[in-house]
Amino acid sequence: MSTNLAAAKRIMVALDYAEAKQAESLVRSLEGIPCYLKVGMQLFYSAGPAFVQMLKEKGYNVFLDLKMHDIPNTVKGGAESITKLGVDMFNVHAAGGKQMMEAAMEGVDKALQAASGPKPIVIGVTQLTSTSQAVMNEEIGIAGTVEDAVIRYARLAQAAGLQGVVASPLEVVRIKETCSSGFVTVTPGIRPAGADIGDQSRVMTPEQAFAQGTDYIVIGRPITAAPDPRAALEAIIASVEGL
Repeated sequence: MSTNLAAAKRIMVALDYAEAKQAESLVRSLEGIPCYLKVGMQLFYSAGPAFVQMLKEKGYNVFLDLKMHDIPNTVKGGAESITKLGVDMFNVHAAGGKQMMEAAMEGVDKALQAASGPKPIVIGVTQLTSTSQAVMNEEIGIAGTVEDAVIRYARLAQAAGLQGVVASPLEVVRIKETCSSGFVTVTPGIRPAGADIGDQSRVMTPEQAFAQGTDYIVIGRPITAAPDPRAALEAIIASVEGL
């Protein structure tokens, strides 16, 4: 596999659209680039499981970003249903606690007992990249630094059997030091140099994030809102080759 293909497989394009038709147009424009595709709440609630199945039929790796956070039995059932869809990765909120995250893994195992298929990577959401320390301390009610909260959740997710976490690129080094280099990190809050940071508070460029050691980066608007999304993605891939 050439370096550019290896880089492409570590870039997740966020399909943050309201309708399947819009997302399908972007997917067509990226045809032939083996990037990961991230399906979030708005698109999944609009287009449903059929859209995810379509992406899988086209050969894409899919990260279903629904951030489940509920009582353990409900999350167990949700994880079972998601696993049956054949997604490659999905997430739950680490704030739901160890028992809830363990229940998610039980749901995965139950689905795989009923039908053979690949085991998805399950990751825990630590702190959203839009969350500043002031918001975390004063509104969410968690004391201390954002980094300390992220590390605490990462340890909890690993203890529950999850394979990794979602975190900002700023926390990747400490997560890898604390949980092991093989513990997967998925990092949103990625903005190419000169791009508008939008509603993100903790950001890095793609080059900086991979230099920190992250496994996957998530990029949405700098690609999806670009005049030429394919060219935007190709430029990002070129910028991180060899990292």
